[in-house]
Amino acid sequence: MPKGQNNAIAQNRKASHDFIIEETYEAGIVLQGTEIKSLRAGRVNLKDSFARIDRGEAYLINLHISPYEQGNRFNHDPTRTRKLLLHRKEIDKLIGETQQQGYSLVPLKIYIKNGVAKVLIGLGRGKKKYDKREDLKQKQAKRDIDRAIKDKFRG
Repeated sequence: MPKGQNNAIAQNRKASHDFIIEETYEAGIVLQGTEIKSLRAGRVNLKDSFARIDRGEAYLINLHISPYEQGNRFNHDPTRTRKLLLHRKEIDKLIGETQQQGYSLVPLKIYIKNGVAKVLIGLGRGKKKYDKREDLKQKQAKRDIDRAIKDKFRG
């Protein structure tokens, strides 16, 4: 892979449905040898994962990286807690913002940048049920408009 190219390995599509993402942060992940090999193979799942600040350090919890096939006894625990690498100012800011009611840290995507694994985490506020319904209505309306325009130019 050429240097400087972002290569998204996994994305959390459900995050944009369940949360209103207000800010995003790029963080490095502390991984073991077999974890990075599985990650490069695309065997990762962000679905139920979340980030938490604990004792001044950021951690990624419930990120599932499948065991590496050729890893034998050196394989890792698939859902172990992994440390995130952020600047001190970012962590201090996140501590203050996650203390507020309804805010949480959600991983949005994992990618390789300049040969290093990175995770994009978003500060999100949980959507209510009516917010989700409104988004679905807007998507359906946009789809109907696009379909009508396409049919008009076709005929």
